Amino acid sequence: MPLATTGELVTRAAVDRSAVAAFNIITLEHVEAVIAGAEQAGAPVVLQVSENAVKFRYGRLLPLARAAVAAAEAAEVPIALHLDHVQSDALLRQAPAAGFSSVMYDASALPYAENLAATRAAADWAHAQGLWIEAELGQVGGKNGRRPLDAHAPGARTDPTEARGFVADSGVDALAVAIGSVHAMTTRTAALDHELLKRLAKTLELPLVLHGSSGVPDDELRTAVAGGITKVNVGTALNQAMTAAIRDFLAAHPEAVDSRKYLSVGREAMIREVTRIIGLISGRP
Repeated sequence: MPLATTGELVTRAAVDRSAVAAFNIITLEHVEAVIAGAEQAGAPVVLQVSENAVKFRYGRLLPLARAAVAAAEAAEVPIALHLDHVQSDALLRQAPAAGFSSVMYDASALPYAENLAATRAAADWAHAQGLWIEAELGQVGGKNGRRPLDAHAPGARTDPTEARGFVADSGVDALAVAIGSVHAMTTRTAALDHELLKRLAKTLELPLVLHGSSGVPDDELRTAVAGGITKVNVGTALNQAMTAAIRDFLAAHPEAVDSRKYLSVGREAMIREVTRIIGLISGRP
């Protein structure tokens, strides 16, 4: 089927008081696993390509993007393509022609005024191209080795009053909020500030996004979706599933040299994780 747009998937999730899962992809196996998992769950999904993934692919966006588009168009469920954590304006400008319907522009490491100015300029350009745009206020941390001094310190959190002004002045369509999760966590021990999320959901009239969801326990994630999160970003959990499965396979089969043998095992592990997470946040069994 034709590519869906991130905006329509998030809007539908908000109406249903659920959330759409957005998975970061790095390899073709990631792409195939996310789509297969979404098909098994019978739910739409967002494929996300981060700026870091583009750097890994020698700075070339199109090879992975075109593979994702081709796979998405053959899928049995709606699939959208999202360009994640973009800091490079040059990369941002490649998004429309590569099949992306949305971008997350990340100027969150900058002081507030600079974050706002950069995000406003990105939003103006994105909207002129028909792109839905997400930004971040606060410090989720963990990207490119960057972490807040303390993920639970007040300065690391998204302030509702500040966020209201930021959203109004930047013109973004969604906001990634810092409520206690951290990118790249390999343990599921993040404690979310649900009272803060409640205040943000009451203050802001746009979709709220949770980054760093791989480190959030199941009950915390369910509560966050019930509290107003409508897009849940997942990356590290897929990499953990894939790596663990491949590691176990190679330990059991040290003679293996055919990469298809272990990559297929890694892909199947990711499919199971995708299906599990979608069921968790959508209320599907």
